Amino acid sequence: MAPDRHPAPAPRVRYGPRPWLAIFVIGLLLWLLTVAVTFSTRNANLVPTLVLLGSFLVPVTFVAWAFDRVGPDGVLTPQRLMAAFLVGGTLGVLGASVLESSLLRPSPWMWLGVGLIEEGVKIAALWLMAARLRPHRPRDGMVLGAAVGFGFAALESSGYALTALLTVKGLSLTDLVQTEILRGLLAPFGHGLWTAIAGGVLFAASARSGRLRLTGSLVAAWLGLSVLHALWDAMHSLAAALALLFTGTDWQWHLLETGYVPRPTSAQVGFITGLQWGGWVVVTLVALGWLRALARRTRPLDAAHPEPAAPWQGWGER
Repeated sequence: MAPDRHPAPAPRVRYGPRPWLAIFVIGLLLWLLTVAVTFSTRNANLVPTLVLLGSFLVPVTFVAWAFDRVGPDGVLTPQRLMAAFLVGGTLGVLGASVLESSLLRPSPWMWLGVGLIEEGVKIAALWLMAARLRPHRPRDGMVLGAAVGFGFAALESSGYALTALLTVKGLSLTDLVQTEILRGLLAPFGHGLWTAIAGGVLFAASARSGRLRLTGSLVAAWLGLSVLHALWDAMHSLAAALALLFTGTDWQWHLLETGYVPRPTSAQVGFITGLQWGGWVVVTLVALGWLRALARRTRPLDAAHPEPAAPWQGWGER
């Protein structure tokens, strides 16, 4: 009998039914414990632990969740995703900082400039991290893109948390914790989601040729994601403008005419908050719909490249 040319994949060892859930629960308990100890002791040496746990918990959890959804296959490994998360995320943050400080000036178009730069550097970092991957399956591109995007988000959240900590009255642990909670709630719907879309588009364009290519679809995705990014960042300003347009009083319009920005009333503050969160929901739904449509459209390309046998054991099955 002729030997089987397609041996069965090696069995996978399971470390619990949902590794990402264990990461989240343990990490959350450690963060809460760190919050309690830091507030009770006022030990400034615990601030880095508090910042890092709070900033990295949700991004790392969602990278593990995305990896668990596609399963281990010998192309995407935990080591490769960790490199994409740390190296790709760091390169993205550094590149965005250099370009934004050099190219952007205060203007009504500044938010679009931020979106173009940050989405562009994340795609460039993703391209670098995917340079030696074969084959280019779109679903792998989505997971690798999510790793780069969540790495960017984790490092960015660390910066926001430290900025919130430093106030004119000294260190504010309350502001730090509030910032980390808000950033953690929003983390799944920003950079990780957007770069996952870019990764799927990049790998779909390269699946047939076997090499990464700059295509019209990738450029279009970059522009579309930049618009979503700009809308997300500018949502508070847009909400404030709409609140003033619909509920502005005579004295507020008079202050605007004289060159001053009026303070919103208590009712307007609630209206602005509702508009801002509503806008974020709309942007998120558009991005999720885009990712879902991309996954459906590229499913035949994934099927054309069956999973190789895993050369390592670990993580969980779907």
